[in-house]
Amino acid sequence: MGPLAGIRIVELAGIGPGPMCAMLLADMGADVVRVDRTEDAILGLKLDPRGELRYRSRPSAAINLKTGQGVETLLRMIDQADALLEGFRPGVMERLGLGPDICLKRNPKLVFGRMTGWGQYGPLAHAAGHDINYISLTGALHAIGPKDAPPAPPLNVVGDSAGGALYLAMGLLAGIIEARTSGKGQVIDCAITEGVASLMTMFYGLKAMGRWSETRVSNTIDGGSHYYNVYETKDGKYISIGSGEARFYQLLLEKIGLADTAGLPEQMDAAQWPEMKARLQKIFHTKTRDEWCAIMEGGDACFAPVLSMEEAMAHPHNVARGAFVTVNGVPQPAPAPRFSRTKSEIRKPPSMPGEDTDATLAAWGFSGDEIAALHQAGAIKQNRPA
Repeated sequence: MGPLAGIRIVELAGIGPGPMCAMLLADMGADVVRVDRTEDAILGLKLDPRGELRYRSRPSAAINLKTGQGVETLLRMIDQADALLEGFRPGVMERLGLGPDICLKRNPKLVFGRMTGWGQYGPLAHAAGHDINYISLTGALHAIGPKDAPPAPPLNVVGDSAGGALYLAMGLLAGIIEARTSGKGQVIDCAITEGVASLMTMFYGLKAMGRWSETRVSNTIDGGSHYYNVYETKDGKYISIGSGEARFYQLLLEKIGLADTAGLPEQMDAAQWPEMKARLQKIFHTKTRDEWCAIMEGGDACFAPVLSMEEAMAHPHNVARGAFVTVNGVPQPAPAPRFSRTKSEIRKPPSMPGEDTDATLAAWGFSGDEIAALHQAGAIKQNRPA
């Protein structure tokens, strides 16, 4: 039983940050049900959901929200929920008859979580977009990448996962905690642009102090410095160095054979960083990645090998920590963070759309006759994969 056991959440299936947020909450024990479209339930017969790991730890019920019976079915579930999670464009839920006013009238303690890229209002609110567009608007993408080339998209980790999923999860939990005191729910307007802007707070602070240049690869931690960087090794692999503090930097120099610092420039002399980077690159090219690991890994020089995903799963530290697990034959990251008493767990592999419709509705208080009637009306669909 995870720390969120007893909390009930309705998730309207979507892409990107919504499923990631729901996975985090479900792994921590929340009773989350993913509501898929009935069209998806039909398509689901041809799909193998095992690779969509963000759908793990919760069942899927297929409900046709284009029917009055389907909308009423969802509203009955919302009546019992602590929170609702949706990621449609602004206005879609209202057109379905499932807007915040209707849902909060039926369940005054409901926390209504809305996940969008641009937010519920503003000039761009109704425009299509993806992670790369959202992080573009915040200054984040501009700051990432090489100096003399276009900015480099950092996967969709910064926008969808960090600025979106994590901020929505935090907002939902804060809303649920507050509702238990006030007895009143509320709407969480979670915009990826604003989550990413929040993540950039440190850098806006440095900029205000005159300690951050908007020219890429000219700052301490954007690849500008020689002591916080990635270097290629003799075998064409890479290692990372993050020796920012003076004592760690001194240890780094000792480990790479530069213990005599008499002829070296000061660590923070930015004018000398390019020359020092070239010097360190030449040194790191003299040994393989594994040889550098044998010399530096586990010490205080702030060192790590740059691993592929396959290599990451086999690294001794990750193995010892159980950072990756295999569920139903699929290797994947384990739930995080860790709790000493109410442990999180992956409670089930990802479901196909609509695979758990009947059992889920029964668990949420629908009788067998009601479920049969909903099937007859075309309001729900049960996917039964072969």
